[in-house]
Amino acid sequence: MSEEQIKYDIAKPSADTTRYAGFWMRFWAYLADMVIVFSINGILLSPLNFINGGKPIGIAYWSLAGIISVLVLYLYFLLMTKYYGQTLGKMIFGLKVIRKDLQPLQWSDIVFRELVGRFFYRVLFIAQLLYIVVAFDDKKQGIHDMISDTRVIHQ
Repeated sequence: MSEEQIKYDIAKPSADTTRYAGFWMRFWAYLADMVIVFSINGILLSPLNFINGGKPIGIAYWSLAGIISVLVLYLYFLLMTKYYGQTLGKMIFGLKVIRKDLQPLQWSDIVFRELVGRFFYRVLFIAQLLYIVVAFDDKKQGIHDMISDTRVIHQ
């Protein structure tokens, strides 16, 4: 058994003590994450104001600032969830992402949850209303959780 697996087994939640995080806790954690991502983007993108006379730098249909900000958003959620099991917003509110089978999160879980799920919500604007599913599901799962077989729990 690897050292990572031993650490995980010690901290692994049991099925009978698991408290799923509801809509409002997840909502506040997401807002905290958005403040953090917007702050990072503000720091990274401010130098672009001094290039090209402050005009947007276009790449095909997108601007350079738009591409960078989307990359920061997705990389933040991908990397934080993979390496810590939670984003900074979830850390603040004591939440954590786990797999349905309580095994360590794999890249495939994270890609489906964070990339495919968030892309779905962002591309189909009306799909953002589907976040409300979290409030009514018995395991407090959103569509992106169902796709990736993950849960968000209280630590």
